[in-house]
Amino acid sequence: MSAGLGTPDTSIGTGRRHGAPDARIRVAVVGATGYAGAELVRILARHPAVELVGLAGRGRSAEPVETVHPHLATTGLTIDEAVPEADAVFLALPHGVAVERVPAIVEAGATVIDLGPDFRLRDPADYPRWYHFEHARPDLLSAAVYGLPELHRSELIGLAEASVRIVGSPGCYATASILALAPLARVGLLGDVVVDAKSGISGAGRDTNAENMFGEVNESVRAYGIGGHRHIAEIEQEVGLAAVGAINPGAQGIDFLPHLIPMTRGILAAAHVRPTRPTSQAELDDLFASAYAGEPFVSMVEAPPATKHVTGSNEARIHVSYDPRTARILVISVLDNLVKGAAGQAVQSFNLVHGLAETAGLEQLPLAP
Repeated sequence: MSAGLGTPDTSIGTGRRHGAPDARIRVAVVGATGYAGAELVRILARHPAVELVGLAGRGRSAEPVETVHPHLATTGLTIDEAVPEADAVFLALPHGVAVERVPAIVEAGATVIDLGPDFRLRDPADYPRWYHFEHARPDLLSAAVYGLPELHRSELIGLAEASVRIVGSPGCYATASILALAPLARVGLLGDVVVDAKSGISGAGRDTNAENMFGEVNESVRAYGIGGHRHIAEIEQEVGLAAVGAINPGAQGIDFLPHLIPMTRGILAAAHVRPTRPTSQAELDDLFASAYAGEPFVSMVEAPPATKHVTGSNEARIHVSYDPRTARILVISVLDNLVKGAAGQAVQSFNLVHGLAETAGLEQLPLAP
């Protein structure tokens, strides 16, 4: 993601709040110079109900977008430091930066969709533990909705009538992991849980870092975040909420180990679960089929999926299997970390908040080869 911006601009206006059918919704992207920001522009520039009124990036002044993202040259957009007047603002900023800008945006009446972590966690005390900063606006934190539509669709739709509209869009690892675990949590099947996950290099952002250079990443696999990757907080939060009301909610402590692998895009999360009671393949098939029936962007598949199966799309694919020999459940979840794991999911939530078709702007099929 891009670096933080300068002095917050307060010129964002309210305008058309909920996307009236006779008027396009004015949208701005703050942090447009990073990978997630670029993916937002790619999607929103062709969104049928969006007028992309401006892009913001620190230290930029009427800079053509192609100087940063050559693949976006045909949009004709420029990047400036100030945030233009808009009805909805997408923030793709480092942690701790968005919270400084959000109050002015919501006071002006615009919707905020934050792709960073500043509004993902419900408990303010979790921020110093996982992100090493004190949350400056816990009052706004309590008003935010976690932007995972498969779990919080009704709350996102309900934001349309709220005076404060903030969506805390999930992390990429968290999205893959929560989608894998939530159906099991709802019925109290989660006992011991280990999530082994792999991500492409784009998940690390665009900032220069010696560990992420080609010579370090190529022909290598590296585990990181051992003993406390920050996405654990939202995984445990959301899985715990899904388990509320379960007869036996099971364990809430989740072991999570991410790995960096030498590819550009994609996440594969493999959840190894010791269930709290005996189960079967037939029960699991029915459970997951029911959980994701009718979901436009989650597909259950019979064969273990690969990240290449979803590249460039807003789709997540999930495979579940039961091993009677070990009595363990294996759930494999794959997605594109920049689309369903970031920009695409943010647009999906935006669509729900503004009363649009949930799939608007997100119909693109996966890319291959």
